[in-house]
Amino acid sequence: MLIYRNISQSPMQVYFKIIKRFFLGILLVTPIFLAIAQSDTFLAEKDCPLILDKIDAECTRLGPEKCKTALEACEKFYQGKSDEYKGEIGTIQVQKKTLQGQISTLDSKIKSLTSQISKSNLLVKDLNVQIDDTGESINKTVSKIDGVKINLADLIQMQNESDQIMPIEMFLTGKDFSSFFEGVTELEAINDKVQDLLRAIEGLKTNLQQQQDSMVDEKDGLEKAAMISSLQKEQNAKLQKEKQTVLTETKGKETLYQKYLDDTNKKANEIRKKIFELAQVSGGESVTLEQAYAVAKEVERLTGTRAAFLLGLLKQESAIGKNVGQCNCGGSTVCRNPDLHFSAINPSKGQLAAFTQITSELGMDINKAPVSCYIDGGKVQFGGAMGPAQFMPSTWLDSGYKARVEAILKVHPANPWRVKDAFLASGLYLADNGSGSKLQADEISAATAYLCGTRKMTSACIRSGGKTYVYGIMQFASQFQDYIDQGILR
Repeated sequence: MLIYRNISQSPMQVYFKIIKRFFLGILLVTPIFLAIAQSDTFLAEKDCPLILDKIDAECTRLGPEKCKTALEACEKFYQGKSDEYKGEIGTIQVQKKTLQGQISTLDSKIKSLTSQISKSNLLVKDLNVQIDDTGESINKTVSKIDGVKINLADLIQMQNESDQIMPIEMFLTGKDFSSFFEGVTELEAINDKVQDLLRAIEGLKTNLQQQQDSMVDEKDGLEKAAMISSLQKEQNAKLQKEKQTVLTETKGKETLYQKYLDDTNKKANEIRKKIFELAQVSGGESVTLEQAYAVAKEVERLTGTRAAFLLGLLKQESAIGKNVGQCNCGGSTVCRNPDLHFSAINPSKGQLAAFTQITSELGMDINKAPVSCYIDGGKVQFGGAMGPAQFMPSTWLDSGYKARVEAILKVHPANPWRVKDAFLASGLYLADNGSGSKLQADEISAATAYLCGTRKMTSACIRSGGKTYVYGIMQFASQFQDYIDQGILR
């Protein structure tokens, strides 16, 4: 009834308003996942985490194509965030290195100043001893001067008394005039010597005083220098403490951004795994080149192994799944040796045990699971590799590739004859041997390891055809890369 409250509106206007509100309501309740799948403008930090929280349910509801579009948009967003965090970490690491260098320089300065202060303090102590010794020498010299002055005064007194003796007195007493004059001469000579001694002692006192004054000045200079060094040391220590605080904060930021980076990479990997799950390839069937490339692209996202290189290797191994083995394949119309079973192809007990476990878990007839075999001169030379990626049973099982594929694809058990499982395992193996760098030299080493179990082209590997094998892979990879670059493969 309330919809007719505004009498100024006609029933038709009210009807259109209801319709408008209805569709607006639909738009508002439509999951943001769909909006993001259709437009990049909706991508934001708050949106992609919502997608990850309900990724399986929404992908089921929307279907593979729309889901894949949205996931690729979110992967692009998280890759951008990852690059941003890497940049921040790089900047912080440069800043940290600079701070560590500055702190090290300050530490050296503080140690040098501490040494200078210690040296100055020792010199001051030594000067104090010298000043005290010189002062004592001055005091002794002053005492000598005083003693000489007393003796000189006595001599002067004696001379005065001698001067007052009258010649008549000497005559009356009968004293010899010559003796009198000799005595006077001796007194005068002594007086001269005393005067010379007095001057020498005075000169010694002056010299000692000058030395003492010089040492006092030197002591004062050293004390000032030590004080300046102490102040510089305090300033450097304060600056060092401040820089250490900044360094601690910087390390904290680096840890935080590393956490952001790890979290972002984790989310991006979850998205990549889901995109890989959505790859449209039927299990157990041969694939077109376009389908193979679509899967290889997703493997590249997950492992770093270049798509063209992976296709090159799979082309060499199984014609990209078209030839997964000509032995142990009863019931197949294209199998050349259906009754040549695994135990005859590969006598290794370990390989047979692993093959038995794999086929049993998959519910496969152990004698109808095709494997590779090389027959020369009517005899089997080697064989036993499984599926498009041609994994040996023990490598698939015991080296952990089965478990890793299961963890990524969330399937159990993983199947080496299934295209997606095989492609992913192959990409993981190649990445484990260095293909993630995408450098040609590393790809060659990875391809070598795929055949021979070692990245080095050993003599045993050469005898097994290693050079021809690797060269063929790299040629195929180059051809596929040309297709990709030209847009032939999309």
